[in-house]
Amino acid sequence: MKNSVFVTIVMVIATAISSYIYYGVFGTAEHSSILHTVYQGGPLVIVLMVLTIMNVTFVFERVFSINKAAGRGSLPKYLKNLQTSLANGDVEQAIEHCDRQRGSVANIIRQGLEKYQTLKSSSAPTDEKMKEIQKTVEEATMLEVPLLEKNLIALSTIASIATMVGLLGTTIGMIRAFQALAQAGAPDAVSLSQGISEALINTAGGLIGAIIGIVAYNFFANKVDSFTYMIDEASYNVIQTLSNKK
Repeated sequence: MKNSVFVTIVMVIATAISSYIYYGVFGTAEHSSILHTVYQGGPLVIVLMVLTIMNVTFVFERVFSINKAAGRGSLPKYLKNLQTSLANGDVEQAIEHCDRQRGSVANIIRQGLEKYQTLKSSSAPTDEKMKEIQKTVEEATMLEVPLLEKNLIALSTIASIATMVGLLGTTIGMIRAFQALAQAGAPDAVSLSQGISEALINTAGGLIGAIIGIVAYNFFANKVDSFTYMIDEASYNVIQTLSNKK
């Protein structure tokens, strides 16, 4: 499934869920309850809930994707078995380790090992063979890393949008509050309280969405950096081991 289609589906489902919660749950709650207080935040609460649901969905999607990229078994154990097989000169067994492990690291290393098998019978100098293997590994890495970084931009964008939407709701609520104060005679206490409630609820909703997005983005960005470093280190060790083979 294309990422744009996935984002669209998530947005539609989140909008439907948020609309139902706002009108069907918050809108029918007792006036003295907290749920009704949230309902007073106005329709922008729906937008904030949509952004929050999308944030949570992307967090689960990233957790699943990164775990899948690590492969089936323990990654350190796989790398240890891989190095042992290569040190013994058994490239076929090393490829079998990659097939069993799967994931981004195993896929990249497997590409390099297959290229090594292809060039093994070639009469080209060893340096040229290693350059070809290095190029193959780099190309495979360029294909795998974007999959690890997918939806990170969406998380940071949602965090920014949530802040702006919350600020917009705050501004609208304060305008209504000041309109209630500006009425001739005694201020309309109900309109005044509704305006203040709308302002504060949207502020809180915007901050919640922004906090989730920022924390998730930084967490997964650090995860991707660590994973990329592991890929580079593993690839380098494999290429060095292969280059020492006659």
